[in-house]
Formats: sequence, C-alpha cells, structure tokens
Amino acid sequence: MFQTTRRVAVMALACGAAAAFAQSGGEIRIAHVYSKTGPLEAYGKQTQVGLMMGLNYATGGTMMVGGKKIVVIEKDDQGKPDLGKSLLAAAYADDKADLAIGPTSSGVALAMLPVAEEYQKILLVEPAVADSITGDKWNKYIFRTGRNSSQDAISNAVALDKAGTTIATLAQDYAFGRDGVKAFKDAVKTAKIVHEEYLPTSTTDFTAGAQRLIDKLKDQPGRKVIFIIWAGAGNPFKIADLDLKRYGIEIATGGNILPAMAAYKNFPGMEGATYYYFGIPKNPVNEAMVAQHYTQFKSPPDFFTAGGFSSAMAVVTALKKTNGDAKAATLIKTMEGMSFETPKGTMTFRKEDHQAMQSMYHFKIKVDPAFAWGVPELVREIKPSEMNVPIRNKK
Repeated sequence: MFQTTRRVAVMALACGAAAAFAQSGGEIRIAHVYSKTGPLEAYGKQTQVGLMMGLNYATGGTMMVGGKKIVVIEKDDQGKPDLGKSLLAAAYADDKADLAIGPTSSGVALAMLPVAEEYQKILLVEPAVADSITGDKWNKYIFRTGRNSSQDAISNAVALDKAGTTIATLAQDYAFGRDGVKAFKDAVKTAKIVHEEYLPTSTTDFTAGAQRLIDKLKDQPGRKVIFIIWAGAGNPFKIADLDLKRYGIEIATGGNILPAMAAYKNFPGMEGATYYYFGIPKNPVNEAMVAQHYTQFKSPPDFFTAGGFSSAMAVVTALKKTNGDAKAATLIKTMEGMSFETPKGTMTFRKEDHQAMQSMYHFKIKVDPAFAWGVPELVREIKPSEMNVPIRNKK
C-alpha cells in the first residue's frame, strides 16, 4: 500500500515537473524546411550542415540558449511550393515550432510567406534569393540572412558595369532568374543590355538560346559579355562550345557551389561577384567553420554551408538577447536593426524589410591545379555601404 502511494506521489511529482518544464518553455523548437530531396538537394544539404554547425558553434556546443534546449525539426519540401506551404503550417501548428528557417527554393519561399503571417511566427529565409521575398510579397514575420537578387546583381554590376561593354543575360525562367535579371538591369548604369534569354529550369540543350544570344551580341562594338544567372541542374557554360571566342564574346557569372565551379576552370580571368568562397573572408567565425568542416568532412565548406551557419548565428544572437524568449513579437523587436557575426563578417538586418545587409566579393577566376574548381581570387570586398540595395516591400 505504502509502495503504491509512494509510486503515485513520485509519478505526480514527475508529471508536475514535466508540466512545469513545458510551461517554462523548456525547448526552443526550430523547423528547418528545405530541399532535402529534389532539384536543389545539393544546396539544401549544405544549408542543413551549416545550420547545425552554426547552432553548435553559437551555443558553445551546448545547444542551449537562456536555459532552453534548441530542438531542430527537419522537413523536406522537395522543392515543391504546395508541399513547403503545408509543411510549414504543420510545423507551426502540430510541431509547435517557435520559428522556422528555410527554404531552398524561391518558389517555395513565396508560397510559405503567408503561412508565417497567418501563424504570426518568424520565418528566417535562407537561402532562397528572389527579391520579392523581402519585396512586394514580404510581411513583418519574414527575415532573411540569405542574400537577395539585388545584392547578387548589384555586386555583379560593380564587376561588369563599364563603358563600352554590351551585355546579354541568360537565366532560368522562374522567380530566381527573372528577379535576378531585373535587379541586374536596375543596377547597370553604364554598360548596354541588349537581350534577355530565359530558359526552362530543366534545360540541358542550350544551343537555341545560345544562338539567340550570339545573334544579339556578335555585331556589337567593344567588350561583349553574356551574364549567366543559373541555379541547380543543367550546365549553361556549354554555350562556350559554340565558339563564343570567334565573336569576341565573354562569359560572366556570379559565384556558385564548388562542383558547379569546376566549369569555371575553362574560363581563367572570368570576372564576377560572389556571396561566399571559403578562402576569401578573414574572420574568426569563418576560420572556425572552415576548420570544423575540414575535420568533419575532409573538405572545405561551400556556398550554402556559410548561409546555414549565418542563419544559426542570427537566431542564437537574437535568442541570447531575449534570454530565450522565442515569441515572435519579442524576436521582431530584437532582430530589427540587429547586427550579428557570420562566416562573411558582420551582417545587419535592415529595419525596413528585414533583409540582411552583407558584403559581397568581386572575383577573378584563377586556375590552380591543386583545386578541382576555378578559384575565385578576391579583387575587392564590396561592403554593404557601397551597394544601394532597393527597399522593395512598399510597406
């Protein structure tokens, strides 16, 4: 009898402790909705690795902030907008996620934005790039550590926008490509843009598109450049096989993941601007990430690894300031105008649209036999203050 009574008392105590733990919000639940599979799987995987490394680094290996345990709930959107939308709703409603990070695709992100507003919870966008995410489709629950199309475009315009240069663009026919070209055109002040070529994301044969580009450029005077904005599968650099050199046409593009930059080895001296390359930024956070990645994977961290790491730094910096309070109203107040350290140096969330202001890097490709990819050598760091990134949210 005594044993039973004591067992009931112990169970009651345990239940009471569990209830108190739940009431005190003993966990900070973060949903990571990303392309674990699908066309952008390579990007999604890197973001996930970077996010987990970053959370570990930012919490000093404890995965705790303000006495609360960080729990990451992974969701695979497969690059499908409708799926991403329903997964985010389920994360907020069923999994009781305090906030979410992701997704990989701009199309998925645009479908997810209204869900964050409906549930009144933070969605930290990383790495989807389309301007409209922090532009006309934005709401106050949206923050972004990833760069936007304007930051990509303005930095590439800095590298290419010279008098006597004629440019044609080649991009994928969806939000990422079209937003990228629009932002690039808006940023180019001196060079002349004569043609925009949009191809389906599934394109493998670039011959017809390349021929249209050549026809528009071949008779132009001065420097002639095809500026490529491309993500995921397909190799648009195949257009070089059509003997662009015969017409004096160069290729230019932004940075990319290391496997994609293997194609850059064929273009020594090619210029552009990149979001990240592990050998460029010199700061303690980048050094820590590079060292950890080499230890864990015997290879350097990539483009989107840095992005995932940056999103973790943003979240933990904010939660340290709120002492673990993950309520959206508190986080919004804390994160607006907040600066935080990342592998790229200091980023700052702009108050007006919650876009992270960050450096970009003007590069020139060098061929080094020690690397399987074309190495982007730094020409110069383009600071946030040098990029007049438009506020497009009309709020």
